[in-house]
Amino acid sequence: RLTLALSVFSSMIARRYTCLTADIVTRPTKMKPTKRDSDSVCVVCVSSPSVFMSMASGGEGPSSTPHRHTNRLAKERSPYLLQHAHNPVDWYPWGQEAFDKAKNEDKPIFLSVGYSTCHWCHVMERESFEDEEIGRILSDNFVCIKVDREERPDVDKVYMTFVQATSGGGGWPMSVWLTPDLRPFIGGTYFPPRDYGSRPGLKTVLNRIMEQWQNNRPALESSGERILDALKKGTAIAADSGDSPPLAPDVANRCFQQLAHSYEEEYGGFRDAPKFPTPVNLMFLMSYWSVNRSTSEGVEALQMALHTLRMMALGGIHDHVAQGFHRYSTDSSWHVPHFEKMLYDQAQLAVAYITASQISGEQLFADVAKDILLYVSRDLSDKSGGFYSAEDADSVPASGGPEKREGAFCVWTASEIRELLPDVVEGATGAATLADIFMHHYGVKEQGNVAPEQDPHGELQGQNVLIVRYSVELTAARFGISVEKVNELLASARAKMAEVRKSRPRPHLDTKMLASWNGLMLSAYARVGAVLGDKALLERAMQAGSFLKEHLWDAEQQTILRSCYQPDKFWYESPPISGFLDDYAFIICGLLDLYEAIELQLRQDTLFWDDQGGGYFCSDPSDSTVLLQLKEDQDGAEPSANSVSASNLLRLSHYTGRQEWLQRSQQLLTAFSDRLTRVPIALPEMVRSLMAQHYTLKQIVICGQRDAPDTTSLLAAVDSLFLPHKVLMLIDSDENFLCQRQPVLSSMSQQGGVATAYVCQDFTCSLPVTDPQELRRLLLDGTMEMGTE
Repeated sequence: RLTLALSVFSSMIARRYTCLTADIVTRPTKMKPTKRDSDSVCVVCVSSPSVFMSMASGGEGPSSTPHRHTNRLAKERSPYLLQHAHNPVDWYPWGQEAFDKAKNEDKPIFLSVGYSTCHWCHVMERESFEDEEIGRILSDNFVCIKVDREERPDVDKVYMTFVQATSGGGGWPMSVWLTPDLRPFIGGTYFPPRDYGSRPGLKTVLNRIMEQWQNNRPALESSGERILDALKKGTAIAADSGDSPPLAPDVANRCFQQLAHSYEEEYGGFRDAPKFPTPVNLMFLMSYWSVNRSTSEGVEALQMALHTLRMMALGGIHDHVAQGFHRYSTDSSWHVPHFEKMLYDQAQLAVAYITASQISGEQLFADVAKDILLYVSRDLSDKSGGFYSAEDADSVPASGGPEKREGAFCVWTASEIRELLPDVVEGATGAATLADIFMHHYGVKEQGNVAPEQDPHGELQGQNVLIVRYSVELTAARFGISVEKVNELLASARAKMAEVRKSRPRPHLDTKMLASWNGLMLSAYARVGAVLGDKALLERAMQAGSFLKEHLWDAEQQTILRSCYQPDKFWYESPPISGFLDDYAFIICGLLDLYEAIELQLRQDTLFWDDQGGGYFCSDPSDSTVLLQLKEDQDGAEPSANSVSASNLLRLSHYTGRQEWLQRSQQLLTAFSDRLTRVPIALPEMVRSLMAQHYTLKQIVICGQRDAPDTTSLLAAVDSLFLPHKVLMLIDSDENFLCQRQPVLSSMSQQGGVATAYVCQDFTCSLPVTDPQELRRLLLDGTMEMGTE
């Protein structure tokens, strides 16, 4: 946020992807979706013919039990790769050593991609990669490469594009077979170890591929090459010379209509089941309302967003005991989640909830935003200031046993709750106990509240997923006590249950700290802290900025690093991975919410900008091992980096006066014109950027001494409102960072020695305002008495 100190990051920057045999197409039964970026269930298909950083592992740590097998992954830092370090498979990490071995021995490559908290990745490892026979087949006949998709999103995107194009679906674990020169020829997702009914197992698939490699190799290679050429053409995104972005109101209206068509009215969200949070949709709807407040469409958009956020907050997808949100709901009512918790969900949902609180004034939404950040601060924060990536869905039940179960850490039996909350509540009807009140409010049943269809593996039998079934007012009326008493009792009960959960075996924690997700989280703390006036949250945002500088910036190479791993634990031989487009875009966005990001944007432009077609490539186009130069064209679980960059460029052009960044933002939007015009629902975050271009950003300039009460009051007036099309600037002296870049700002000053606000748009500014309520009225009305040009 530009109203805070600008020095932490600027000082750092100043010194820079026709079936070979159509019979191998299966859909695993009873499988929950694992794909983070879409709702599709995993589909299995075999398709046709520097600087060295000492960072710690985020894995389970070294074991005192001797291992029968140890492979090269034991030297890696990724928690996911370390999970496979003792498989009887001769795994290689992605890199030149593996590529050279494939070429020298003329063997196909087996590429397996996943992530450390992926449920079906764990299943495939347990069933296949720990199997001695399958391990021997893989090691003897293939060069086996294991990739953490979160470390190498560039590799994942290329081969997932191939799998999706040739099978019609995708997900993780992803299994792809490549030629020694990295061209894919067969791909799929999860494979069971051996044949099951008509479904071929991994062993059968491997034997067929080995046979085809020996007897039909030219056809394999030719088919793979044709598919790759088609993908290069089909994924190209570029602007034609002389074109301009599509009309924002038309695109926004179409995006709204597409979302309204898929909206589920009873519980909110945008399909029946499974349901994903999709914060990018919610933020678009609230932005759409902000410029269409007087229309029925605008009112409907806001109702869709607020109802969805409210139902999610009440649902089982929200962890009522230990805060934060699970990955998605397996049912339409947000009740039974996939229990994985992801950092990027927490970051985006915190921003969505605090935005809803600005618009509606409802305390519930502000409370949920704080609730999310409490979880992140407690369970996903490293002492270095960085944020961990995820918590697994699976854990060992408190009752014991070697097998992990999904949700074991989070669910409750009725008898557990009765034993924990036995006290009779004074004044409650029927001598009700605290357990009675809690179980009524949160829908706890003696036999468990999870329907069998939501529990295909029987892991949740007899268990309860907490979900708010009644309002506090109805619960109070049911037991004849006050609303205040119910709130007090429920809070006490949740605290006791949280203490019990601490003694349960925790799920695996992926302590990998990713630059991009840390950038999203930096934004969340800065924005929630600003709206709530919470200095502790703002200080945590600044700590995250310092972490990015210290651990994820290579000053010698002048590049962002993709990831790091708990400092001060172990030494590892693998070199750090350079950052990708989303790392730059999300950090820049975070710094715009906190500091400044000018030099970092220049570096992003140098590394990823497409001079011919406009827009940014996802990875460095000079990397010859990445076969497709892609531009992400979907805002999914995370916003696409191009969507965020379009907004970053626009905001930066207003902060700095650099017109080339405004032009570059327009070029980017023009490159995505076809997608924006036809299916804007795929890019709601980019539609927001297009709207910001159309409606023109307001520049809100506040002149005053930093941290002075009158300055703070003006800032609080701005932060109390949802103003999606604004840039906020604090001028605290003539030597101010912003004044040096835009000398015109030096003409603005305090009036009568009191902190003063100016609201500017289209090169015209309002008369100076010193009263916070007058500033708030000015910003709400959008009308201003004009002053200086």
